[in-house]
Amino acid sequence: MSKRTNFVFIVLSIVAWLIFVGLSIEAGGLIVNFIFSLYKPEVIPKLYQKLDLSELYNLSKWAFFSMYSFILVISMLKAYLFYIVSMLVTRLDLSKPFNNFVSGQITQISYFTLSIGILSFIARQTAKNLLHWGYEIDSLNQFWADSQAFILMAAVIYIIATIIKKGIEIQNENDLTV
Repeated sequence: MSKRTNFVFIVLSIVAWLIFVGLSIEAGGLIVNFIFSLYKPEVIPKLYQKLDLSELYNLSKWAFFSMYSFILVISMLKAYLFYIVSMLVTRLDLSKPFNNFVSGQITQISYFTLSIGILSFIARQTAKNLLHWGYEIDSLNQFWADSQAFILMAAVIYIIATIIKKGIEIQNENDLTV
């Protein structure tokens, strides 16, 4: 294995951990926003992303809690997705990359990516429905604008996971026959 390959995986590991930390901070900031929006809404303009949904809260508590639930769950799923990616890149043994750990992690990545895509799609459709009823929620589109990309990415990752799983089966058969 070349030094360049090791360097690339070290850089990928660092990038994956940085993205995980960034997404965790974003999820934490959104949780703090949610708590402050319930108990001390006057502080919201000074908080992370200035996500002020107090007007939505005053108009409909159901709409407020459903939209914030979508935002929080999607942000936490994204953070956990990159935690799985970080674990995969950190623990990947390049001398024997086809093993059950890699297969399991890639399968989990595909499931979480699909979950994010489906939840984002449902949230986007719910937001469109609320917009139809006159609620002002344009500031929330940033949280689920990429739902189709996540669904397509989940399909590609699942295909890769299936190929790796089949490769492990063939590798194990070859190990037994030798």
